[in-house]
Amino acid sequence: MVFFLLLLIGLVILLYRNYQGQNVSKYITEQVQAIYNRFAPYSYKIVREKTKQLGQEYTARQYLVQVVIMGGFAGIVTYMYFYNLIVALIYVLIAISFIPYLSFLRCKRVYSEFIFEQVQIYTTNVIMEFATTQSFVKSLEGVRDSGVLEDPVLSDVNRVIEMSYQDGAIDDAINYMNEKYPYYIVKNMHQLFLQITKEGARDTGESLENMQLDIDTLVESVYRDRMDRANFHKKFLQYGVMLFLLVMLIQYMLGSDSYRALLDNIFVQIMLHGIIIFNSYFLLKGERYYNENVGVE
Repeated sequence: MVFFLLLLIGLVILLYRNYQGQNVSKYITEQVQAIYNRFAPYSYKIVREKTKQLGQEYTARQYLVQVVIMGGFAGIVTYMYFYNLIVALIYVLIAISFIPYLSFLRCKRVYSEFIFEQVQIYTTNVIMEFATTQSFVKSLEGVRDSGVLEDPVLSDVNRVIEMSYQDGAIDDAINYMNEKYPYYIVKNMHQLFLQITKEGARDTGESLENMQLDIDTLVESVYRDRMDRANFHKKFLQYGVMLFLLVMLIQYMLGSDSYRALLDNIFVQIMLHGIIIFNSYFLLKGERYYNENVGVE
């Protein structure tokens, strides 16, 4: 463990001497970011760019703290499992390599929450505009010109308006919007306007009011679910950390010498690697569940 710490300190000193006058952590972050930009999937670049625009992207310091916490935790735990610096260092590098994936999941959650809020604004305002204009396309134009929408929803609304004027009908435009945003409130609202357009505008006040109440109910349930998921996420991480510490409890009960003697058995080592892999997979699955499909029915 001492050797690992000395190696880490030596690496920091080497970087500092080679890049005097520069911020070492900033240099490391820029190099890693260059690699991300080169190899990251297009979907990651989109959600990360929107996360930046929303001001919710992690700073270089926050990413560095994440590297230190994950790498440090992986190093301490695996060293206490195997008492082997090489094995611990390998697990440290593996743990750090998962940070881009965790960042991608977080950006997807932020992006999903943003899209849901935009869908809420879109549906609510179109209903309000329709009460005045009695025209679906005119309602879309009113919402577009109000400045309440942002890209990509704003661009898609413009596309829907263009398709409606080109086709002289709203069928294809509505199908396009339904495919882009497969929320049932969007589909139900479009179905209602499609029915009104084809059958003629009658007394739609009650239908629109019921639709608005349906949207309000959904939004309330989604935000309640978001708070519940956040509370569950904290408890889940605590539980996941405790899973890693169970072997240390066994080590404490057996005694350090007896435990180290067990490490000479290859099957014991395989079992310990299996425990680490299983616990890590369990945590990653939980992180994916927490960050994906937010606001989607």
